[in-house]
Amino acid sequence: MRTRLLSLLTLLLSGVLLALGFPLAAGQATAEQQRVVVDRIDDTARFAALAQYVTSRDDTERRAALQLELDRYHDLYGVRVGVYYRDRTAMATAPDGWEGAEDADAGARGRAFSEALAGRRSHDPPQVWPWDSARIAVASPVIRDGDVVAVVLTDSPTGALRSRILRGWLPIVAGEAAAMLLAVAAALRLTGWVLRPVRTLDRATHEIATGKLTSRVAASEGPPELRRLATSFNEMADNVENVLEQQRAFVADASHQLRNPLNALLLRMELLSLELPEARDEIASVRAEGKRLAEVLDGLLGLALAEHSPPDARLTDVAEVAAERAGAWRPVAERKGVALRAAGLTAATGWADPVALSSALDAVVDNAVKFTPEGGEVTVTVARDAEWVTLVVDDGGPGLTDEELERIGDRFWRSGRHQNVSGTGLGLSIARALLEAGGARLAFARDEPRGLRVTVSLPRNAPDAG
Repeated sequence: MRTRLLSLLTLLLSGVLLALGFPLAAGQATAEQQRVVVDRIDDTARFAALAQYVTSRDDTERRAALQLELDRYHDLYGVRVGVYYRDRTAMATAPDGWEGAEDADAGARGRAFSEALAGRRSHDPPQVWPWDSARIAVASPVIRDGDVVAVVLTDSPTGALRSRILRGWLPIVAGEAAAMLLAVAAALRLTGWVLRPVRTLDRATHEIATGKLTSRVAASEGPPELRRLATSFNEMADNVENVLEQQRAFVADASHQLRNPLNALLLRMELLSLELPEARDEIASVRAEGKRLAEVLDGLLGLALAEHSPPDARLTDVAEVAAERAGAWRPVAERKGVALRAAGLTAATGWADPVALSSALDAVVDNAVKFTPEGGEVTVTVARDAEWVTLVVDDGGPGLTDEELERIGDRFWRSGRHQNVSGTGLGLSIARALLEAGGARLAFARDEPRGLRVTVSLPRNAPDAG
C-alpha cells in the first residue's frame, strides 16, 4: 500500500513540477531569442536608414559606404546581411555575393522578406530550441517617400543562442530536481505518517487473531480518522477479551462445579451396584457414561486453563522432552500391541514452555497410539532447520480425508468413522492452545502410505517480547 500511495503522490508531484517547469523553460528560451531578435531589428533598422540615401543603382559612393558597414558588421558578429531591391537584386551584401534574397522563396527568410516587402518589420520568427540547427532571419523595409524600395535581410547563426538557452535551463533543471527530491522526501514522510497507524493496526489485528488478546494500539498517531479508528479498535479488543475471559471463566467454573456432584453420583452408583446385583449391567452402563462425562469436564477445564495460563517460554531441550514423553507412553502402547519409538536428533534446543510442551506432546502421542491398530507403529522424530525445531509424530492409523484434516483440532470434533474410539474431541484442541500460546505451531497432514502426521514446530530463537 505504501508503494502504491508513494507512487501516486510522486506521479502527481512530478506532473505539477513538469507543468511548472516546461512553461518556465519555454519562457526562458523565448526571452533569450527575443533579445537576439530585438538586436537584429535594431541593426536592420540602422542599415535601412543608411540604404535610404542610396538614391539610385549608380550611386557607387554611398553604396560603397553601405557595403563597408555591412562588412564590418559581418566580420564582428558573423551575421550574414544584405540589402536587396524589390526585384531581389543586391544593393550590398556581406559576405560579398551572398544571395539571401534569391533563395528566400520559402522558410524563415522567405516569410521575413515578404513581411518587409509589405512594409512590416520581422517580429515573430520561429522559436529556436537547443536541439535545432535553424537560423534566425530578420528583415526591415527600406522606405523612401512612403514606398518600400528595398529590404534589409539578416540571417543569424544560433549556436551562441542555443548555448545560452541551455545554460539558462540548467538552473531550472537543478531546481526541478531539488524540488522533486524534496517532494519525494515529503511524500515519504506523509505516507509514513499516514500508514504507520495502519501497520500498527494490522499487526495488532494479526496478534489478536492468533490469540494474543492483550495487544492494543496507540491512538495518538496519524490523521484524526485513523486515531478514531485506533480508539474503536482498542474498545473492540477490550470487549472481545472480556467476552472470551467470561467464557473461559464460565467453562472453568462450570467444569469445576459439576465435577463434585458427578463424583458423588458415581460413588452412589458404585454403592447401588452392591445392593442391586441383578441390575449390574444397567448400572455399569450408567457408570461408563458418568466416567465419560467426567473426562469431558476434565477436558473442558484443561482447555480453559490452557487458554488462560500465560506461557513460560524458555530455552528447552526439545529432544529430551520428546524422548521422556515417548518413554512414558511406551508401556501404554505396548499393552495395545503398538510399537512406539523415538527417532531423529538426540539433542535440539528450542524456545518452549516445558510443561505446556509435555502436555501437548502427551495429547498428540495419546491420539496417535489410540488410533493405531495392533501391530502398528508410532514414531516421534526430532529435526531442526535454521529457524525451527520440529517434532513429527507419525502413526499407523486409518488417517483422515482432506475435509477431515481441515476440521481436526476443533473443539469436540471427531471423525464420524471413529466414533467407536473413546475420547472427548478436546485433546488436540488443548495441545494447540498450549503450543500457540508460546509461539509454537501445530500442523496436520496425511502420512504415507497411511496414517496421520502431526508436526509440532518450536522457534529456535527467543520470541519477540513485544
